[in-house]
Amino acid sequence: MHKYLLKRFASMLITLFVACALTFFLMHMIPGETTEIILKHTFIGLEQTATEEQLVQFSEKYNLNDPLYIQFFEWLKNFLLNGDIGTSYVYHKPVIYLLKLRLPATILLATSSMLITVVLGISLGVYSALKQNKLSDHILRFVSLFGVSMPGFWIGLLLILLFSVKLKLIPATGYGSLENLFLPALALSSHSIASVMRITRTSMLETLGQDYIKFAVAKGLSTRTIVLRHAMKNALLPVITVLGFQMGHLLGGSIVIEQVFTWPGIGSLLVNSISARDIPVVQGCVMCIVAMFLMINFLVDIFYTYLDTRIKYD
Repeated sequence: MHKYLLKRFASMLITLFVACALTFFLMHMIPGETTEIILKHTFIGLEQTATEEQLVQFSEKYNLNDPLYIQFFEWLKNFLLNGDIGTSYVYHKPVIYLLKLRLPATILLATSSMLITVVLGISLGVYSALKQNKLSDHILRFVSLFGVSMPGFWIGLLLILLFSVKLKLIPATGYGSLENLFLPALALSSHSIASVMRITRTSMLETLGQDYIKFAVAKGLSTRTIVLRHAMKNALLPVITVLGFQMGHLLGGSIVIEQVFTWPGIGSLLVNSISARDIPVVQGCVMCIVAMFLMINFLVDIFYTYLDTRIKYD
């Protein structure tokens, strides 16, 4: 187990390093002069052109004239030795400060969406399996296909049109209350609910066809007891795997949903920083998302051993 943990942490660190390196060099490959774009978003305005003196002063201040590999390794050295991700070119604040400011909103949105996914996805999947080939099963399968096919931002716009514009029940934007959280969490979780429901239905049908389930039925046990005590535990193993990946999807998908609902998380910060070529902030946001995704999948793998004692990590 200890060897497995060491290998897993090593692979996570390598993945994080590769993600940071790719983000840094790909950002510099975007067409356009980085220094001029940053100045337009900070000092001179989008309609004006930076002077040569301004370009030189800004480049010298942040060492943007150095070769890219030197800039990257300087950033990496500061991060490893001092835990410093850098300072935002646009906001003139430490990136860690900006992440601390925005991260709670993203975690709240992703956690709420995951809670909705677990409750609705698993319960509807089990119900669909128990009603196999009946009308309710066909309706749920159609709804799940619709949810998988439709992008989250489009569903978000439909929810705004229905609940905010037509019915005027829930505000379309805002932050700080359950009303503000409901629509973006539902829009973000729509794809995940459909995916979890489909895999839960398939796994439950396979489990219900096992011999030990047939034996439990022959003993006269109730459907509730059979499902909750005998079938659910084994049927949830593939569902847990999907939930781990869906949490990563929720973290990544929140970028678009946060823009639709003007949610003040790291997703909207990342989009704004990309357009402003604020590379330290982009790297910080990508690092944060990748690290959370890797940690969640690691915890899911460990959780397997508690669901099924036959699974061992040697």
